[in-house]
Amino acid sequence: MIDVIIAGGGPTGMMLAGELRLHGVGVVVLERDPEPTEVVRALGLHARSIEVLDQRGIADRFLEAGTTHPLAGFFAGIDKPAPERLDTKYPVVLGLPQPHIERLLTEHAVEAGAEIRRGSTVTAFSQDDDGVTVELADGTSLRARYLVGCDGGRSTVRKLAGIDFPGEPSRVETLLGEMEIGVPWEEALPLMLEARKTQKRFGIGPIGGTATYRVIVPAEGVNEDRAVKPSLDDFREQLVKIAGTDFGVHSPRWTSRFGDATRQAERYRSGRVFLAGDAAHVHPPTGGQGLNLGVQDAFNLGWKLAAAVHGWAPEGLLDSYEAERHPVAEEVLNNTRAQIELMKVEPGPQSVRRLLTELVQFEEVNRYLIEKIIAVSVRYDLGSENDLVGRRIGDLALKRGGLYAQMHAGRGVLLDQAGTLSAAGWADRVDHVVDVTEDLDAPAVLLRPDGHVAWAGEDQAGLERELTRWFGTAR
Repeated sequence: MIDVIIAGGGPTGMMLAGELRLHGVGVVVLERDPEPTEVVRALGLHARSIEVLDQRGIADRFLEAGTTHPLAGFFAGIDKPAPERLDTKYPVVLGLPQPHIERLLTEHAVEAGAEIRRGSTVTAFSQDDDGVTVELADGTSLRARYLVGCDGGRSTVRKLAGIDFPGEPSRVETLLGEMEIGVPWEEALPLMLEARKTQKRFGIGPIGGTATYRVIVPAEGVNEDRAVKPSLDDFREQLVKIAGTDFGVHSPRWTSRFGDATRQAERYRSGRVFLAGDAAHVHPPTGGQGLNLGVQDAFNLGWKLAAAVHGWAPEGLLDSYEAERHPVAEEVLNNTRAQIELMKVEPGPQSVRRLLTELVQFEEVNRYLIEKIIAVSVRYDLGSENDLVGRRIGDLALKRGGLYAQMHAGRGVLLDQAGTLSAAGWADRVDHVVDVTEDLDAPAVLLRPDGHVAWAGEDQAGLERELTRWFGTAR
């Protein structure tokens, strides 16, 4: 029996595969596409996702492959600089197209021992008290303890599980593609910038070192068949309508369309079946949050599934995945829909946009909105009045180095500044780090494997309660 089958080999699925293998969990990833896609549906990583990778010791691979950009204009395209002193060592956006992110995550998962089966399509599954039987299109079947659907917004796993996907359908649509243009960039740039003064969903930009440009332009309407790719003439027509020229676009590498539908799975779990990434939530791409949200779903779920596979998961641990991640996605759906409204060209939305542009001049407002986008302000409700509990923690500067370097193994961490506490009964699941830092206003903190604070204080009895809550019984 396989420990975990993951349906879907995109960034969410590959991140989850790497997390599970970190804990020695057997993983098979089933991806229906025979080859990796070249379609670029996401353009980079935000601070929290880079932190997540740093906590596993692989952030440098992504930083070396990408380009860092200032955190400006990421809420509805309102062009204001990022606030100063954001609580992260990565106050940037890492420009790195989705195919490259997916490739690096796949390499990491394979290095860790995950098995990837391309050209494998899930057609049915059934589950019982011991596991899940997954049927494939080629007539074969596989058996696993758990199944996770990371198979996108049209998730087969979600549909087969009978999980509702309520929300709002697309009301606007956008065309996206990579192609060449027939005019020099120095002539195209001022035309593009002029059009963007009013149409924030429009843009053309060169793809470094090539003759290819990424083109994004509002569509005429919403296509009923989401699988129909836009033609080059569709792009030309809309470019002329918005910019007064089609820029001589030709030789498309690929084209696609996306809408602004907002939908969220009614639940993230059905017995031994879970949903993550776009299978659990879809929303407009404003702010570049979708891929990041899925990677962070996987980061939350991975260690919890591993605990269940290895038999030490305390009661309620698997259910905490939905309890924690559902509200986070709900908030992303809300802020992306708000951004879409602010990007419309009608007088009403433009009036609201002008007012918000004034408000963003205030440092507190700017910080609040940017921290939403980059996900460093996420706090899980763990039932504690201590403001630290439930929050993710930054890469604190310890005497022996950064905190994240202590988290590469994916275990819990007890950071004990006084050295007076003990986690001896959980030594196989939690590392006891005795060190000091000027960046933490607490004598000690217990960190879960996903870097969120489970407990803060100096009371051994209180610590042991939370160790038992998150890491099971002592041994």
